[in-house]
Amino acid sequence: MTLDAGLDQPLRVVNVGLELFAEQIEAQGAAVDRVDWRPPAGGPDIASLLARLED
Repeated sequence: MTLDAGLDQPLRVVNVGLELFAEQIEAQGAAVDRVDWRPPAGGPDIASLLARLED
């Protein structure tokens, strides 16, 4: 199999997290599979600090 063997197929992208990226890719006509992922907070103490930042 060569590197360009799949280039004649429609583009399909996996987007992890940033919705703006997925929207821009779709605007170009490509299919997007979205993965709702966030990095782990690192425990309850860190999670509560991050929640305070979100407010």
